[in-house]
Amino acid sequence: MAAGASPMQRQDHSTDHPELDVLPEWPQETIAVLVTTDPAPHAIPVSWPVRAGDRQILLSLKFDRGSLARLREQPEVALLILGGGDVALCARGRARVVAEKMPGAADYVAVRIDVEVIDDHRQSAFAVAKGIQRTVLDSSELDALQGRVATLRAWAENQN
Repeated sequence: MAAGASPMQRQDHSTDHPELDVLPEWPQETIAVLVTTDPAPHAIPVSWPVRAGDRQILLSLKFDRGSLARLREQPEVALLILGGGDVALCARGRARVVAEKMPGAADYVAVRIDVEVIDDHRQSAFAVAKGIQRTVLDSSELDALQGRVATLRAWAENQN
């Protein structure tokens, strides 16, 4: 589904906030914000989350991140995605490690979020044109990130 498409929405009457039935597509270079708790919320940027299905997201986290330790203890997480093509959502669900060491990146683990709720934060008066942008300062880190994302995309394709 294209990011600008209007997927079916349902209304959550407890919050009176629109929800999406499925995750939209977003650009690969999207930077998201992962929120974990312990019990206070902690938010970190994560690079290039991968849509792995209508209600699954894969991402890579460095093995020594505090967020990884927190999601192991408290798997309920939220992932805020603001991406080009007017993607503005918060995916809430349960996270779990699906690979303790990623191929070619032993210091990263693969995490899958099984999305339970997709809050739609698009607004009629504004559109997210480009999402969060950044400049690459270390080409070797970019190469490593591209390799991790290629692995996650291959896993996502094998799941479907």
